[in-house]
Amino acid sequence: MKQIMVSALLVLVLNTGFAKNQKEHIMNTELSYSDTTLVIEFYHDVLCAWCYALSPRIRKLSDEYPEIEVYHRSFALSPNKERISDVFGSKEEGKRQIIEHWRAANKNDDKHRINANKMEQKDFDYPHSMPALLACKAAELQGGQTAHWNYFDAVQKVHLTDCLNIDDSNVLIKVAESIGLDMEKFIRDFESQEVKEAAELDLRHAHNTGINSVPSVNINGKYKISGAVSYAHLKEAIDKIKREEP
Repeated sequence: MKQIMVSALLVLVLNTGFAKNQKEHIMNTELSYSDTTLVIEFYHDVLCAWCYALSPRIRKLSDEYPEIEVYHRSFALSPNKERISDVFGSKEEGKRQIIEHWRAANKNDDKHRINANKMEQKDFDYPHSMPALLACKAAELQGGQTAHWNYFDAVQKVHLTDCLNIDDSNVLIKVAESIGLDMEKFIRDFESQEVKEAAELDLRHAHNTGINSVPSVNINGKYKISGAVSYAHLKEAIDKIKREEP
């Protein structure tokens, strides 16, 4: 419960709102549901340490239940470079408090991969959400939900375990190389208006769906779970939904 409260607090103070452009594009947020599938919408941010803990559990769940389809929704905890200073009073104080948040999340992570001590030694400013969120969407444009998830997990490892600066486009390009993306297409898509609009549409979708913290999952459009809950909790929820759904 403490984790969920902390996560929600960070979202409330860091999130700035949502883009107004209503143009639709290839990244459609309108999903259809059937009797033979369970649709999980996974709302996450690249900066979110709790999301890093939850993602492997959702992967395990999707492996155990082949009827599950996972869709990834971008959520920007810190949508611009100024936001951390605005919220915490300075970029230094913001980084200090967020690293303490990392330490709490590391206790939740099943493999304790979050390296707060290493990030504490880094001299770059704490990154903001959008560059890596756009990179995830560029991966999705190239390889669908699988590529989005692979990129998301890889860039979170770079951020939370390796403690590299994911505001650096060179770092993001190396992540794309590491998961085997077509680099020319990735760079072109990363800089495109289409990818920017795709990320903005996800932010609007989260707002319209009532999602105000990450990580969150929305199952079949009506069952919501917030926080880095255990695998047992996720499995229990899926089994309950399968019993109750017609």
